[in-house]
Amino acid sequence: MISRRLVGTLFLSWACATCLQAQESDPALTRRPASTPPTDTAKPATIPLSVPAGAPLQLALDEEVRIRKVGQPLHAHTVEPIYAFDKLVIPVGTAITGEITRIEPVSNGKRTLAALDADFTPAHAIDVTFTELILADGKRIPIHTVVTPGSGQVIQFLTAANEKEPKGVKDAAAEKAKEAKGEAKREWDAAMQQVKQPGKFHKAERYAVAQLPIHPQYIDAGTVYFAELQEPLDFGAEPLTPEMAASLGAAPPPGSFVRTLLRTPLNSASTAKGAPVEAILSQPLFDGTRLILPQGCRLRGSVVQVRPARYLSRNGQLRMVFHELLPPEGAGGEIVAQKVEANLEGVQAAATDNVSLDAEGGAQAGSPKSRYLLTTISIGLAAVSAGVGGDTLGDTTERAAGGAGGFKLIGIALGAGIHSQPFGMAMGALGAARSVYVHFIARGREVVFPKNTAMQIGIGTRQAAAPAASGGGAIQQ
Repeated sequence: MISRRLVGTLFLSWACATCLQAQESDPALTRRPASTPPTDTAKPATIPLSVPAGAPLQLALDEEVRIRKVGQPLHAHTVEPIYAFDKLVIPVGTAITGEITRIEPVSNGKRTLAALDADFTPAHAIDVTFTELILADGKRIPIHTVVTPGSGQVIQFLTAANEKEPKGVKDAAAEKAKEAKGEAKREWDAAMQQVKQPGKFHKAERYAVAQLPIHPQYIDAGTVYFAELQEPLDFGAEPLTPEMAASLGAAPPPGSFVRTLLRTPLNSASTAKGAPVEAILSQPLFDGTRLILPQGCRLRGSVVQVRPARYLSRNGQLRMVFHELLPPEGAGGEIVAQKVEANLEGVQAAATDNVSLDAEGGAQAGSPKSRYLLTTISIGLAAVSAGVGGDTLGDTTERAAGGAGGFKLIGIALGAGIHSQPFGMAMGALGAARSVYVHFIARGREVVFPKNTAMQIGIGTRQAAAPAASGGGAIQQ
């Protein structure tokens, strides 16, 4: 009996020891104690830093280009920075290369009219494309672009006229606006400093060559193109920090200014009053170090005043306002749509259009000041051809002067070769009448803002906010 109990006790002890040893050697049991809470495997939110397809690169030719053939290389640099959400990914001054892709033929009608005006090499329309970005570190990024219609001009950045202040009174808001507009103008001038501008002698030489019957065609240094990307550019991603998420969509400080790109082309000749207008933020808005509005937010508004150009050299006018701030397309709910009061404070415009902005952001085209001088010269040549100056010049000189007023070099040759005083007088009268008509009777100039024109918008006091429907994926989990 005692021996049976002893054997049972020894067997039980051995079984307990075996179980205890098995528990100590099982790694699964040691790593999952009952008291340890389950771990959170959720990934932190990230923001993709990408430049989407359709985003425009604004770039200026570094130097003058004489047009020779298709495939001729072009060298330019960016004049507007490119942001992805809140990060600068392509700074101003980034080199870019391209080429001439097409030299369009000149129609017979245009060639004939040019020949009558002593121009046997009329200008061809040129198509270009840009194919490679060269970053500051030497990295080369192949790109595929399409140039926006209406670009390819020498342009300037205009700022709205400053509001008149009562004498002796300083308005803090007006001073802030004046400073912001001045800074935008300085940034544009700095971006254009890389352009190899021709000197006065070269400009005079170019003008003289352009008057010859046969002359080469050039693309001016500083010509600005808006080249839209056809494929997105990826620059990685960044985490969405709690601080960034908390500040997104907050109210901008009073009198904030944002840089935008126009998404709706405008022309005072064809745009109707009340037509919708949309612009997209090309640069983020910060309040100190806090991100308020990322790149890609949209401003929506309408044309509130428009007048097409009319006869008697009356120029076109156009005014727009923005009244709604929207989140980027496809963004989540961190930014909501809001009612705003926003006006145009600065804009790019072709140098030849002589556009000006009034204090309220209205744009008006202007006539060139040279029209008075050119008309005076034409009338003077007509007077010489009629013998107003007496007989001191001689019949040949008078006839040549009339021909010059009519059709430049061809007119000079015909006037000098055809011994007919009435012919010279008729040519002079034709030149004077044409100059008066073009500069003072014909339609004036239109206000034209192509798609992707850079603008500076001043945002005023916000009204009641309205929530926007959230969509898919600027902020990803």
